[in-house]
Amino acid sequence: MEISSFQSYLIILFIVLVIISIFVFRQFLRTRKEELNLVIFEQKGLNSLTKASELYEFGSIQIKKRLYTEATKTFLKAVESYDNEPNEAKAIIDNALGFSYAAQNEFKKAIKYYNSAIKSLPGYTVALNNLASAQQRLLEYDLAYATYKKVLVIDPNNKTAIKNSKELEKRINYAPYKEIKDKGF
Repeated sequence: MEISSFQSYLIILFIVLVIISIFVFRQFLRTRKEELNLVIFEQKGLNSLTKASELYEFGSIQIKKRLYTEATKTFLKAVESYDNEPNEAKAIIDNALGFSYAAQNEFKKAIKYYNSAIKSLPGYTVALNNLASAQQRLLEYDLAYATYKKVLVIDPNNKTAIKNSKELEKRINYAPYKEIKDKGF
């Protein structure tokens, strides 16, 4: 039995639609799970959450939903209760708090928490990249460039650091920038 071009077209279309349906369904399940977790945490209330891991999970969901001010409050509470946590957990929480501040354009506060994350875990490239990005947003190009170079020492294949350090290198070596910098502006 031969398959006509029209039938082969329908078979291919059907296969593509099945694949797309699988991806859409997986995304639906993920989103639903996040929404349910958010509702559960909100019903418990921020004051009833005492473990840093629970607070981090709640704050992460809030960040995904772009609830940055609420996430900041949640992460600040996590910082208060993370004394007995390992350095990796402290670094992750501090980085997330820095991210929530950066999302609100509070880059000086973000830098404080990125530095705290790096102090807890010196080779934490995500926090270093975030720190460099915040420095860049505050127009501290030399510091940002140096921070990206630190990332490249730790991870020479880090795409973010490679791309942004090249961009900053061009900016720093740009003649008008050098003149302004030399004059103290």
